[in-house]
Amino acid sequence: MASSKLYFCFTIFLSLSLSFPFTLSRNLPETAATTTLDVSSSLQQALSILSFDSKTANPFNQLGQQTSPSFSNSSLSFSLTLHSRETIYKTRHKDYKSLVLSRLQRDSSRVKAITTQVELAVNGISKNDLKPLVTEIQPEDFSTPVTSGTSQGSGEYFSRVGVGNPEKSFYMVLDTGSDITWLQCEPCSDCYQQADPIFTPSASSSYRPLSCASQQCNSLQMSSCRSGQCLYQVNYGDGSFTFGDFVTETVSFGSSGVVNNIALGCGHDNEGLFVGSAGLLGLGGGPLSLVSQLKASSFSYCLVNRDSSGSSTLDFNSGSVGDSVIAPLMKSRKIDTFYYVGLTGISIGGHMLSIPESIFQLDESGNGGVIVDCGTAITRLQSQAYSSLRDAFVSMTQHLKSTSGVALFDTCYDLSGQNSVKVPTVSFHFSQGQSWNLPAMNYLIPVDSDGTYCFAFAPTTSSLSIIGNVQQQGTRVSFDLANNRVGFSTDKC
Repeated sequence: MASSKLYFCFTIFLSLSLSFPFTLSRNLPETAATTTLDVSSSLQQALSILSFDSKTANPFNQLGQQTSPSFSNSSLSFSLTLHSRETIYKTRHKDYKSLVLSRLQRDSSRVKAITTQVELAVNGISKNDLKPLVTEIQPEDFSTPVTSGTSQGSGEYFSRVGVGNPEKSFYMVLDTGSDITWLQCEPCSDCYQQADPIFTPSASSSYRPLSCASQQCNSLQMSSCRSGQCLYQVNYGDGSFTFGDFVTETVSFGSSGVVNNIALGCGHDNEGLFVGSAGLLGLGGGPLSLVSQLKASSFSYCLVNRDSSGSSTLDFNSGSVGDSVIAPLMKSRKIDTFYYVGLTGISIGGHMLSIPESIFQLDESGNGGVIVDCGTAITRLQSQAYSSLRDAFVSMTQHLKSTSGVALFDTCYDLSGQNSVKVPTVSFHFSQGQSWNLPAMNYLIPVDSDGTYCFAFAPTTSSLSIIGNVQQQGTRVSFDLANNRVGFSTDKC
């Protein structure tokens, strides 16, 4: 428990900020200087995920066999639930540190894949200027539940959707950094283990292969033909991939509605760390993403803590949250998948860091910028920005016992025996004076069962920065695509 003596020492550190070995540009009187980390509660939650029994829990309402209205014939609001992966696939890790290390390894691979994809696009090596996807779907309101995915070392979140007619329900990974929606299909030449039975195309009356001449097939970045039918392939940064038939199918959102003719991949050869899920929901900004095919004017999600058995929702066309912190939403001219946000600066302990605003800007060539990604776990900042933030945090936390780094984390603390500690508030700042204050648990996280906590940011040599899902936990992130803005609403899960 933080004593009054420790708190007194901390206020002294704040008052001496001008002597710190980093540059602060100005004070921010309206920004809370400190926030409290509940050490005992966060550590207990982290350890509880190791003993969570996914077989005895039923976090998702099973998609019923009742008739669901078609979205083309109704104008309703819907929600899909999101949960952590342990709620569907129990972790095989025996201790919390090994779970964290596997997450970080997977996360590093994902970040490498994203930065490589952007670099290729900037250099004109990827497929650009895709033709718009033509569908008959009209904008509607949908929503679906959201879950955190950690058991196999990934930070993805999961939702449950129905596919086919009659519908079969599947756990699917959410990914704002991908466009193609796909699931494993029989017959399997190579399929990984999943929680649900593998989808059988012959059992669905709405299954339709796409021809090689179709607009959807021509919009794929990697495609080929077999007997006139379209084949797709998607590769991921950790070596995972999916390959199979590109088709259209009926997709069901809970018991609320059905969308026909969604283009998706029916994967017969799927390898990598997708274990537990049946496939992936592509929520990127490209023409083949689920968001684009639904013609959604907005979507939002709220990610529960990755170690939580709780749930939240993924919503389409649900409207904005009234008290959101609003930031500009931008698109790159080189790559349309990622959602770029207009970050202007970062503050800590009520003081703005002197980081050149240009570090966060997306330039005309497609370099730089900051994306919001639900699939990346740890926020990556360009090295200069990271060093400034890290040095400031270290200088303001001299009342905490430091310890050696862990994996990609170079700033860690021994909080064993503490019930709670006060730490400087980290805030992201956007245009027009908008600021998003992060809860302490979103940037000081446990990495083992002994009370070791690390500052959950990491540097990148890439010009691209990424706001990851650890920083987004407990915040509803709303993408207003019609008005090109994104909102952050804390405690709106």
